[in-house]
Amino acid sequence: MAMTHGGNLLQMAARDQSDIRDWIDLSTGVSPFTYPVSNIPESVWNQLPQSEDGLESAAKHYYQATSDPVAVAGSQAAIMALPSLLCNMLGRCGTIALPRVGYKEHEHAWRSFHYYDQQWSIIFYDDLPSGDQIAQSDVVLVINPNNPNGNFYSRERLLSLHTELAAHNGTLIVDEAFVDMTPANSLLSQSKSLENLIVLRSVGKFFGLAGARVGFVFAAQKTIHLLKEYIGPWGVSGPSRWVLKQALSDSQWQQSNRKRIKRASTRLEELLKVYLPFKTVGTDLFKTVYIDNAAWFYQWLCNEHILTRLCDEKDAIRFGLPANEAQWQKLELALCKLQKKEW
Repeated sequence: MAMTHGGNLLQMAARDQSDIRDWIDLSTGVSPFTYPVSNIPESVWNQLPQSEDGLESAAKHYYQATSDPVAVAGSQAAIMALPSLLCNMLGRCGTIALPRVGYKEHEHAWRSFHYYDQQWSIIFYDDLPSGDQIAQSDVVLVINPNNPNGNFYSRERLLSLHTELAAHNGTLIVDEAFVDMTPANSLLSQSKSLENLIVLRSVGKFFGLAGARVGFVFAAQKTIHLLKEYIGPWGVSGPSRWVLKQALSDSQWQQSNRKRIKRASTRLEELLKVYLPFKTVGTDLFKTVYIDNAAWFYQWLCNEHILTRLCDEKDAIRFGLPANEAQWQKLELALCKLQKKEW
């Protein structure tokens, strides 16, 4: 069964026969501040994607990495490829440790993969894996910061985890889709060697370019080579490559956007504190409110044409950032009406 992750605004509007323009979408955690795309040269549309166009080099510089990555069609493409890739590298399906709460496409990918009669064994952890779990794991996945609970792990803790895994040839995968607001916290800026380490990066969140479908995989050269063989040529379209090269190289816009997102994040946190005084966690790009009747609350907001994200555990609602003043006012009005209800 396909999972939903927010962003299905057309479907939601069609369901109640409403105009999509009456809705605001706070469901994805994607920045509402999109990198400004200038005119894309006609040749970029006419030619096959060029692998030597400088995109990977721009990504290496932006992410402060020691080697070029593989560009993929969003980090989702890498998530789907990794179970097969690591089974190939190990010569078998082994054991992977996954966070109990986190982006569920990871679990779906590892649980769904079969190789003849083999299947990955999954163990779940809270916070970080215990010593016993590390010892029995061939692979450990960490989402840093976590989506949706916002848990963040220091580079020191992750490097220690990496060392423990590497001691028995285990692999650490770190999904850093939401780390762009604090780039110095990326494991890429500290890791001199990528042996037994795979880092996933996404451009959709911080750059507001989710529709471009571009992500990057950083890993040791053997892993990079196998991944390139797995995904084949032209994994990312030429226009997307062109746009992302500009975005990754535009440090002035990046600095300005961090300040803009931070201001919006602070405003959202303060707004939620007034109207929903419950446990709130998250990152600068989203806030997650834990509430007993989260499913009812989610539906009530839908009735007000505000699309949020009902977390998989059905115990919390995740809010993204409003895009403009009209959206801020619509959200506050709905929360004000909700506060006056008995719920």
